[in-house]
Amino acid sequence: MEILGMSLALIVMFVGFGLLIGILFGFFGMGGSFLVTPALLVMGYDANVAVGSGLAFVFGTSVIATLKHRDLGQVDYKLGVLMIAGTTAGIEVGKIGLEYLQHIGLAGSVVSVAYVLLLGGIGVFVTYEAMKGGGGGIDHDVDEDADLEDEEIPEIAQKIQSYNVPPMISIRGGFKVSLWMVLAVAFATGVLSGFLGVGGGFIRMPALFYLIGVPVPVAVGTDLFEIVFSGGIGSFLYAQSGAVNLGIVVPLLAGSALGARVGAAATNLVNEEDIKVYFGVMLLLGAIAVAVREIGGLLEMPVLDVVSLAIILGAALLVSGAVVYSGVTVLREDASAPPSTAD
Repeated sequence: MEILGMSLALIVMFVGFGLLIGILFGFFGMGGSFLVTPALLVMGYDANVAVGSGLAFVFGTSVIATLKHRDLGQVDYKLGVLMIAGTTAGIEVGKIGLEYLQHIGLAGSVVSVAYVLLLGGIGVFVTYEAMKGGGGGIDHDVDEDADLEDEEIPEIAQKIQSYNVPPMISIRGGFKVSLWMVLAVAFATGVLSGFLGVGGGFIRMPALFYLIGVPVPVAVGTDLFEIVFSGGIGSFLYAQSGAVNLGIVVPLLAGSALGARVGAAATNLVNEEDIKVYFGVMLLLGAIAVAVREIGGLLEMPVLDVVSLAIILGAALLVSGAVVYSGVTVLREDASAPPSTAD
């Protein structure tokens, strides 16, 4: 039995994969196409189809998750609009670069190597920060109008905020930062979005926190708001050349519709410190999966493609499961706690 030109088993797998990624996307403001695109590459899809379909999936999922974060008051629209401006230019640059590599037949290998370096590098950094317990400001329960104390802001972000390069803009959390730093982060992640087919969240959200000092809940919500536009623009550009496969995107979105709402709701329950190490591990597993696939291609060992896909699916299952488990644990603790009594 085939639906949308694919077997029922493949559709069920995409729906389940979309559910897991939706949870990650809603909770971290990332975790969408940086898992989808390498998975599609492992399954044998052309690089431009994997990238274009990944961006289309990101667009749909980010709309769902952003609506939930908006309800929680975790979106800085001014910051988001500024990042959209920088990201739009970056996407076009990244797309031109990918099309050139596609033309000379190097797109698949270069995209894969870039994934390994980026996921591995950021995964090591996030895991290191989580293991040492450093870096404040990771509690999701941030008062909307509260000023952040210096100890709640990473040292790098404090240093960047100290540079007074006009024009300066105010960010939720009670601090100011140079407009040029915001645009630089946006442009860099836009290039990655167009080149790698990612929403850029797995780089942009840590950059907003570690480099600019945006509180994690606001960084997640604002990142998702920005991804609505970057994913939409990117998928539109790729759709014009027929590189968006709706047979892939539709079942992924069907699963992620629920997952994104669950993940976004969890940001109001779970202290990110409890599971930040799992996110770092997920990035490392993503890097390992792509590396295994490339090694399999060089050694002509198709079995390593299967191993790579299993690692990607396992990474999504591990971290999304940790998010759900942590959220359920908090709810149970709240339900079992005795009601407080007034003095």
